[in-house]
Amino acid sequence: MTAVPTVEEFRTGVQAWLADHDLAPGPGHSLDFDAEVAQLARVRRALYDAGWMRYGWPSQVGGLGGPAMLRAVLGEEVAVRDLTDPGLYSMIEVLAPTMISYARPELAAEMVPLLLSGREQWCQGFSEPGSGSDLASLTTRAAPRGDDWVVTGQKVWTSLAQYADRCVLLTRTGPGHSGITAFFVDMDSPGITVRPLRTMHGKDEFAEVFFDDVAVPAERMLGRPGDGWQLAMDLLPFERSTCFWHRIAYLFTRLDRLIDRTALVDDTALGSAYLALHVARSRSHGTQQRLAAGERLGPETSVDKVLLATAEQQLYDTMRDLLPGTVEFTDAELRSEFLYSRAATIYGGTAEIQRNIIARRLLDLGKD
Repeated sequence: MTAVPTVEEFRTGVQAWLADHDLAPGPGHSLDFDAEVAQLARVRRALYDAGWMRYGWPSQVGGLGGPAMLRAVLGEEVAVRDLTDPGLYSMIEVLAPTMISYARPELAAEMVPLLLSGREQWCQGFSEPGSGSDLASLTTRAAPRGDDWVVTGQKVWTSLAQYADRCVLLTRTGPGHSGITAFFVDMDSPGITVRPLRTMHGKDEFAEVFFDDVAVPAERMLGRPGDGWQLAMDLLPFERSTCFWHRIAYLFTRLDRLIDRTALVDDTALGSAYLALHVARSRSHGTQQRLAAGERLGPETSVDKVLLATAEQQLYDTMRDLLPGTVEFTDAELRSEFLYSRAATIYGGTAEIQRNIIARRLLDLGKD
């Protein structure tokens, strides 16, 4: 078995390999979402076949072992080269660990390599029309019927649902938090309807998904009945550590581009944008280190979310101010990115909810 490299050896090896293998997307790919998803699969497939994507994952799912930090480094190198959208790329960081922790070992061993290698896309069916940040209020139901569970309900804001082969789905099987159960659902199952949603930044990244008496085999339950809430809580550390790290690396490339395009500008505005990103990166680095050390992350990751959302919006506000008319009239790619940044205080938990968590659970300020 090949020895697991150190983080420094891994980064050097990845950089050299990427320098020798052209994975750059075609021109204008970021404005064509079909092309963007195809590029995502292309990048994953190439990195998996070369072995890089397999490091940081256990051998039980076809991985080559080593710490999760190797995955963070790989995603960072992908992000700084603009090879694929960091948010889409980083979905593996929430979906694959969930499968490894909660699926039957045989199912995880079969399915996780399909995701890592780009042969399949998966989606995450959590949010609903009436329960976004308030995940505990979800109403999509699953009821037992013979050897199956029958799912009825609706999900929304489901990234890549129209491209997905599988879905990690939260359902209600009883009252309260202990009545939430997760399933791994094939998206070609009879009774599933996917309707893409065109957002204001011009892409169909999200979709609403309808489940009309969808039969899901009992063996596709993730964990046991009632484990869904804990599954969701276990997922958050990965979303707010490695995924955030990739996003921040990508945002620094945008800051570099802004600096290259501006001359004789207000250094205070650029410095303020840099400082916001640097604070978010420093915080994210600490979170990444705690996760790597095996610490259990909790409500403190809400601070990471607020810092990242604030920094992202500040960066794009600075771009708009220092490049007059560019966002509005001349640069379609930058306009799309600016509009997407408006959602930074919504996706992954709204800023209002995160500040409430910080106030109540970290600062002990009570409910009022």
